[in-house]
Amino acid sequence: MSEFDPTQGVRKEPPAFNVPSVILGLLSAMWLVYALVSFEDMQTQINVMAQYGFMPARYTGTEGVVYGNFPGGLLSDILGFVSYAFLHGSLTHILLNSVWLVVFGTPVARRIGVVRFLSFYLVCAALAAIFHMMLHVGSTGVVIGASGAVSGLMGGAARFIFLTPGPLGALQGGTPNGQAPRAQATLFQSLSDRRTLIFVGLWVGLNFLFGVSGLSPNGATVSIAWEAHLGGFLAGLLLFGFFDPLQRSASGGPGNVDYGEWRDKK
Repeated sequence: MSEFDPTQGVRKEPPAFNVPSVILGLLSAMWLVYALVSFEDMQTQINVMAQYGFMPARYTGTEGVVYGNFPGGLLSDILGFVSYAFLHGSLTHILLNSVWLVVFGTPVARRIGVVRFLSFYLVCAALAAIFHMMLHVGSTGVVIGASGAVSGLMGGAARFIFLTPGPLGALQGGTPNGQAPRAQATLFQSLSDRRTLIFVGLWVGLNFLFGVSGLSPNGATVSIAWEAHLGGFLAGLLLFGFFDPLQRSASGGPGNVDYGEWRDKK
């Protein structure tokens, strides 16, 4: 498929690597933080995780620790709801989150734009942390990683990727025809689709399985904050509509068609 710009008279081939700039920016931030922390000695790494990771006890208190005596003080109390999403404990950890960020973040970013995407991403990260905190009151265990926020993107994507003409709409026999996803996708519409329900069920089931067993996809035994994953996913699934307003076409009607572009479907 190629694009033709009638104002230039030149047919444009789509770029081979077409990841939205906001996704590349998030990836750069994650990998920069990972590189900087990795070059530090072990004690410094532990201090960074304790100061900028998410620790439920900061907000719920815990026996034997006076509130306010946690590393980083008030600044870390505020930043902790989102800063934890930029920290990763291993190369495998950040690689997996990077792949899922590209896969599910790309369609969401293209649909709602940079500002709404960043807002949605950070809200999902914060709510994932809060959901984890509600189930681990007083815990001094530190949660790190972008998984909660990325799970929110998965929940948001589930609201439209299966709907014609969304990215996977062709699976139901329809043809996307190069169109942008539908202008509005309500929670009821998306959850009335059997494929969406299967996707949600599989995702929740896999998280519960790996979370309870402690096994990671590569077979290693790790501590997985599946509660944060679930919280982020539910946040994305339920709140996506607030970040996905009805758009209008150049003619003033519903939709998001740009009449400045012509597409060759050959």
